[in-house]
Amino acid sequence: MRQPKANILVVEDDPAILNGLSDVLVFNGYAVDGAADGEKGLTMAVSGKYDLVLLDIMLPFLDGLSVCKKIRQKRPILPIIMLTAKSAEDDIVKGFTAGADDYVSKPFSLRELMMRVEAVLRRSGKYTDNQPFDINGVVFDAMNLKMDCHGKTAELTRREMDIMAYLFQNQHRIVSKKELLSEVWQYKNPDIETRTVDIHILKLRKKITVISDGKPLITTIRGEGYRLEP
Repeated sequence: MRQPKANILVVEDDPAILNGLSDVLVFNGYAVDGAADGEKGLTMAVSGKYDLVLLDIMLPFLDGLSVCKKIRQKRPILPIIMLTAKSAEDDIVKGFTAGADDYVSKPFSLRELMMRVEAVLRRSGKYTDNQPFDINGVVFDAMNLKMDCHGKTAELTRREMDIMAYLFQNQHRIVSKKELLSEVWQYKNPDIETRTVDIHILKLRKKITVISDGKPLITTIRGEGYRLEP
């Protein structure tokens, strides 16, 4: 029997969506388990068996955002993709704040879903050089997912650290959104319409500004992309 490409947990209370997602993932070569409520999903997610969690926000007993936060406490590097309502931007932002790696909005195309799943799995552990790096006095600790500026510290998600590492490695030029989607998110089709990059950059700026006395470090070049402040 051929080994599955990865073990995926789907936490979704709608039986039709849960069964449909499971069938599609199995068809594409993944091993899949399902959970219909947040408490069961959390217990299964922290077991150490899974390589990725697809997590709905609206769940009985324990909502998806709470599940995501608790997973992050127990398994900080387990990839999580949130399933959100169409155009629910507040839910998307809250999901990233809770520690999600990506999101898919309902109703979603199966092609988009598989692209997101494959991209998140490919980029797990993307930044492998764990040496700290300094950007204008802010020191980024990739191993511990933290940044420090004159004694003030803040935690970063793995994705946020990957973004800063990539910008640092390419600090002498502008990095486009498409490039970030390709190199950091590992999307095969970086032309996909998504606000993921914008939301992550906004969150990063806020975190950096708090500990660096107002220096956001990341400059937006309208119509081009982003670069680190010189």
